[in-house]
Amino acid sequence: MRLIARTVCGLASAVLLFAQFQLNRPPTGQTIAPAPSTAPTAAPAQATPTVASEKPVAVEVTSDKDWIDTGIAFKAGDTVKVTADGEIGYSSFDSRSGKVSKSLVTPAGVARGFRDLMRVYPVNDAPRGALIGRFGEAAAARAFLIGHEWQGNAPVDGHLFLSVNQTAPSAGEGSFSTTVIRTPAPAVTQTYDLPDFPQELLDQIPRRVQDAAGTPGDRTNFVVIGTRDRVREAYAAAGWSLVDKDKGSAVLAGVLATLGKRSYVTLPMSELVLFGRTQDFGYAQGDPVKVVATRHHFRLWQAPFDLKGATVWAGAGTHDIGFDKDQRTGGLTHKIDPDVDLEREYIVESLKNTGLVVKTVYMTPADPITTAKTAHGEEFHSDGRTAIIYLKP
Repeated sequence: MRLIARTVCGLASAVLLFAQFQLNRPPTGQTIAPAPSTAPTAAPAQATPTVASEKPVAVEVTSDKDWIDTGIAFKAGDTVKVTADGEIGYSSFDSRSGKVSKSLVTPAGVARGFRDLMRVYPVNDAPRGALIGRFGEAAAARAFLIGHEWQGNAPVDGHLFLSVNQTAPSAGEGSFSTTVIRTPAPAVTQTYDLPDFPQELLDQIPRRVQDAAGTPGDRTNFVVIGTRDRVREAYAAAGWSLVDKDKGSAVLAGVLATLGKRSYVTLPMSELVLFGRTQDFGYAQGDPVKVVATRHHFRLWQAPFDLKGATVWAGAGTHDIGFDKDQRTGGLTHKIDPDVDLEREYIVESLKNTGLVVKTVYMTPADPITTAKTAHGEEFHSDGRTAIIYLKP
C-alpha cells in the first residue's frame, strides 16, 4: 500500500508540474500538422475482398498485426454486431524468479496495472489486450472497445477493422475468433436546408487569436455551425477531450486517472482571446504519455452572430509537436508544426468520421493569413482558407 501511495503522489506531482508549465508558459500562436494517431495505422483496405452480405463473416484476430480488415463494406447507419471468443497467450519474463510465465487474455481483456500508465494504448480507457475496432482508415478515426460482444451502428461508410488493445504488435499465441454481422439500414434519403455562409460573416471573424497582451497568435482556421449540445456531442464522438481549466482540476483528474489506471490526457491549455473574450471550449487529443510535449488541440468561441438562427463557432486549431525556445523571453515553450493546414484537415476528418457532419466547404476571407510568426517567434504558413463545417441540425 505504501508503494501504491508513493506512486499516486508521484504521478500527481508530475501532473501538477505539467499543468503549471501549460498554464504559466507564454501563450503562443501555435499551429498544427496532424501528429501520428495514438491508434495504430489501419491495414490497406484492398488487402481483403469486400463483402456486402447479411450473413455472418468469420474473422480471426491475432496479436501480431496492427489492424485486420473484416472486408465488410458498411454504409452509414448499418447495424453492426460483433461477437468474439478465444484466448491470446502472452509470455513474460519474471526477473525475480528467472522464469517465463504465460497469461491468457480473452476478448474482454485484463485489468490494467500502474505500469500501464507509462504505455500508450489505442483505446486509453479499455482493458489491456481487449478486442477493439475502428471504422475506416483515416488517421482521425478513433478506436473503440468491442470485448466479447458489441452492437451499434456504422457512423460512416467504410470497412470495419479489428485489433487488440496493446502497445504494439506482439508474438502472443492464439487468436480471437470473431463473427461480424451487417444488417443494412433502411434506404432513407435525408436532406437538409443548409444556408450558404456569407462572405461578410467570414470577414467578421478575426484572422488570428490574441493573448492577454494583444499579441497575435493562432490562425482561426475553421468554423462549426451547430447547437452547443451538438458541438459537444460531435467532439465527444470524435474522441476529443474537454481540457481542464486550472491547476486544481488538473491535479484531481491526474490522481483519479492514476487510481483508475488510465493515462491522463486533459492537461490545461492557456487562455487566448477572440471576439474580446477567452475561449468557450478547449479540446485535445494526444498520446497519454507525451501529452505535455505533443497533442492536437484547439479552442472554440461562439461568434457574436448567427447564420439564419444557427449558432456559429469559430475555431483555432493547433498541434504541438515538441518544445522550442521562446524568442521573446528565452524560456521554454511548445514547438508547432509550421504547416497549419494539416491540423485544420485533421479536425475536419475527425468530425466527418462521426457521421454528424452533413456539409463541409472551404472559403477564403479577405486579407487571408498565409505566412506569419507565432507569438513566440516561429514561422508558419497556410493556404489562407477556412473550413466551414455544418453539423446535423
